[in-house]
Amino acid sequence: MKSLSYLNKYFIKYKWRLLAGVFFAIATNYFAVKMPEFLKVVTDNFIEEAQEPFTILWLNLPINTKDPLSIGLTYMGLILTSGIFLFFLRQSIIKVSRFIEYDLKNEIYTHYQRLDYSFYKKNNTGDLMNRISEDVSYVRLYLGPAIMYTLNLVILFTMVVTQMIMINGKLTLLVLIPLPIMSFLIYKVSSKMNRLSTKVQEEQSALSTTVQETFSGIRIIKAYSREKEMDKRFKTTSKEYKRKSMRLVLVNALFIPTIMLLIGLSTVITIYVGGLLSYPLPGLKEGVISLGGITAFIFFVNKLTWPFASVGWVTSLTQRAAASQTRINEFLHTEPQIVNRSEEPFHFKGTIEFRNVTYTYPNSGIVAIKDLSFIIRPNETIAFIGRTGCGKSTILKLILRQIDPDSGDVFIDGINIKDINLEHFRDQTGIVPQEVFLFSDTIRNNLKFGALTDSVPEEELERVTKAAHVYHNIIDFKDGFDTLLGERGVNLSGGQKQRISIARALIRDPKLLLFDDCLSAVDTETEEIILSNLKSDISQKTSIIVSHRVSSLRNADRILVIDNGCKVEEGSHEELMELAGVYHELYIQQLAEENA
Repeated sequence: MKSLSYLNKYFIKYKWRLLAGVFFAIATNYFAVKMPEFLKVVTDNFIEEAQEPFTILWLNLPINTKDPLSIGLTYMGLILTSGIFLFFLRQSIIKVSRFIEYDLKNEIYTHYQRLDYSFYKKNNTGDLMNRISEDVSYVRLYLGPAIMYTLNLVILFTMVVTQMIMINGKLTLLVLIPLPIMSFLIYKVSSKMNRLSTKVQEEQSALSTTVQETFSGIRIIKAYSREKEMDKRFKTTSKEYKRKSMRLVLVNALFIPTIMLLIGLSTVITIYVGGLLSYPLPGLKEGVISLGGITAFIFFVNKLTWPFASVGWVTSLTQRAAASQTRINEFLHTEPQIVNRSEEPFHFKGTIEFRNVTYTYPNSGIVAIKDLSFIIRPNETIAFIGRTGCGKSTILKLILRQIDPDSGDVFIDGINIKDINLEHFRDQTGIVPQEVFLFSDTIRNNLKFGALTDSVPEEELERVTKAAHVYHNIIDFKDGFDTLLGERGVNLSGGQKQRISIARALIRDPKLLLFDDCLSAVDTETEEIILSNLKSDISQKTSIIVSHRVSSLRNADRILVIDNGCKVEEGSHEELMELAGVYHELYIQQLAEENA
């Protein structure tokens, strides 16, 4: 329960709705308890053949036992009144659970937005999604049904037991004995069902993953003629899912019979013992309990049965909610390592400096950058080249402060990057990442995602897409800029996705442009056209190009050759060719590959 105490702030927020729920719970149970009491009086008067109408004091209504219509209407009135208050009870408590679910999901999502790059490197997307969906759903069941049934049980038990003791204390004690046993058995059955349900859900997830992978990779499966192997894999997973589902069905089948058995036992005790007590004892003219009292007892027992049955279920819900909230709290209590320390406005002038920067990836222990130093001047185009895994992309992450160096410092316009307004700096930056991500939306909205304002003129969309040499592809689509893209832009080629990503970066007219190997999926001819189109944009901005292809960066003002996280060469294309070192070797190799 300690983890669930985190939700107390939401209970305080919705305290008036919860207090209204308490009132409605008292009201609905009050009238529910009065129904058996009403039947007791009616039954006793009917057996005694009372000639005069009797009055129910708490109703202040004259009731004639010879008028079934008035008895029926009165009883229906009690049911209706109790039902109305029950409706308001559910509307208050269950609505509060939905409100808190909404608030909690928003809180988690907002916190996810605050967390930095390193957090997402350590946690997989599926786990993040489970905590904001499945775990929050389990918490909501605690906030709604669990609290409502617990509240209902406490109020109903108090009222019912009070009425039963007023009729006969000994019979009350005997009748209540099976109910705690029922709660315990239902708790054990519910716990077993929850464990099996979790296993079934895991198996269902595995089955869905198998189907998804089969459909996603159907072309590869057919190309390699692996249909039989995939069919065998699916059948194996499907049989395991069926086996675990059947175990859950078996346990579930025991649930209702267990409840009905114990309900029947309480009813039998009521009728048998009540019947004995209704006979006159020696020295008494009549029994210690009337037949109307026995009738009321039977109804009281049935009213207590389901609330008691819910105890085990509620306990199970609470346990699962506590486990889920513990998982949620782990993330909510995680603080971002990258924190924006300044709220002062920041206007980027164009200078970037690395001073003896070293960075090691914490998970793998790989030293990506070693004692790296360089300066980028305003409106300068600088390029980084090197073999795969040499640390080029890590440099861009350090410049954007997605990660902080282990040692050394990064300076932006002479100010340590840790001391500038990071949000303002990133607003003035346009990045084309190595792994292009496009949303399942229109091309227009994917382009506008990079803009700082919601209103983007059509002419601007045309300008940036022409600069990225993708405009002619877009207008060839039937819906043009309003073409709806599939998941991650699946209906575009790799080169088209990269060029739309370039246009998205250009649309915000940034002061700093970062290109992270963003032309790897286009041919050299298209690459030359794009670089030629970008000259006017790049010349007015500080630009950084990361690539493993010499053709992408030979027109840069300076080129830094990176090897194992260290700067091994620096200069213009012509200067580096004259050195006849690493850069020259890369150029010759790539030239030979192109010629081949």
